[in-house]
Amino acid sequence: MPVPRLLNPNDAKRAVEIIEKSYKDAKYYLDFSTPVDLLAAAILSAQTKDSVVNSITPELFRRFKSADDYANATPEELLRYISKVSYAKNKAVNIINAFKEISRKYGGKVPNRKEELIELPGVGEKTANTVLINAFGIVEGIPVDTWVIKLSYRIGLSLNKNPDRIEEDLKGIVDREHWHNFAYMLKAHGKALCGAIPKCSECPLAAVCPRNGVTKSE
Repeated sequence: MPVPRLLNPNDAKRAVEIIEKSYKDAKYYLDFSTPVDLLAAAILSAQTKDSVVNSITPELFRRFKSADDYANATPEELLRYISKVSYAKNKAVNIINAFKEISRKYGGKVPNRKEELIELPGVGEKTANTVLINAFGIVEGIPVDTWVIKLSYRIGLSLNKNPDRIEEDLKGIVDREHWHNFAYMLKAHGKALCGAIPKCSECPLAAVCPRNGVTKSE
């Protein structure tokens, strides 16, 4: 297999501009109404399809409306609503403990500072960035999910495997005005053209993309 290739700065900028133009309307993919909803949904979404999360959250959100509702629940009760997601038992415990912390330390309000969010059970950099951007309009970074990890490597925007380093690589290429939805642009590109068997013949990035790791394409 060929050695993975990192795009040179000019080609990386060109690739990012093509993605931004092609998927400028891409938005966050989980349904929510409040910061409490979003935090619960974001924790549930780890290693789970967003369609699965969106299928269970309407009933979940009707039952659990506040931080205290989650904080006072038992894992068994929560599992009745979230059993379809992966690692449901662990996520139930994390959600309950996260909202216990929010009720105890922040008066039941989801914090809007990254350093406070990442101290909560089940919350890492990706979830913290997601909550800040989509619940509070605070843009400090780029959420790095599985699509971002996969496509940043394939397209040659980053050869790192660590999500934090991938985020730093992307922040050096992507204009700050697009940090809030660049992850969702990559996801849209992945679903449209760059899935398990990429449709390279149709891709607007074909002229610059190194196709790292691609062994079969259309």
